[in-house]
Amino acid sequence: MTEPGFDAEGLFDADYLYFFAERLEERSDAETDLIWSLAGLEAGMEVLDLACGHGRIANRLAARGCRVTGLDANAVFLRRARQDAQARGVTVDYVQGDMRELPWRRRFDRIVNWYTAFGYFDDAGNRQVLEQAAAALRPGGRLAMELNNLIWLTRYYTPAVVKKRNGDLVVDQQYLDPLTSRSNIIRTVIRGGRIRQFPYFVRLFTFPELHGWLLASGFTEVSGYGEDGAALTAEHRRMIIVARC
Repeated sequence: MTEPGFDAEGLFDADYLYFFAERLEERSDAETDLIWSLAGLEAGMEVLDLACGHGRIANRLAARGCRVTGLDANAVFLRRARQDAQARGVTVDYVQGDMRELPWRRRFDRIVNWYTAFGYFDDAGNRQVLEQAAAALRPGGRLAMELNNLIWLTRYYTPAVVKKRNGDLVVDQQYLDPLTSRSNIIRTVIRGGRIRQFPYFVRLFTFPELHGWLLASGFTEVSGYGEDGAALTAEHRRMIIVARC
């Protein structure tokens, strides 16, 4: 369960795939290359895609020879992920579950958590996700996360973001709360003449804060990068974390 003020079923549904999946697919090969390099992946490794969504990264890692498990809470996304895996001729073990309660211990060589797939719970829940990830990794294993870079975002944050497709619209009205480091959003979806509206939020982090959380969760080394794979700077839009157990 998520907190009041977060409609997970409304956010992650068929409309999300309609507006965003095609655009994300266009960048997935390059992102998989980056994950492979920064996380030190090798064929044959056991990999967990944590909050795997519709499988765009998990299926590509499987195609490169990794033994991949994908976990997500959303049945719609998992159905799409399985369909894509079948079309690509790859095998991924897709599991529906809560990222705060992982059933695995010391199972994986690498865990991938990509495209702001972290920060959707209260702080206790978010910390629990990191603790569970650390427990699911083998000694020496690594976690690779990709999130917003809060330092960049505060300079370019806007009160509304609009996305269009085929005459349909998604409008995010958003407020950045400095007391909680949350971006609080009301999303309006206008598709096929139907209008619906729902709230959600995402917790935002600076590198030092998330570095401290990861160390407290059982990781021993934490590095920060930008979306180009270089050391993280204030000019990077995205923040990539690689943490080692």
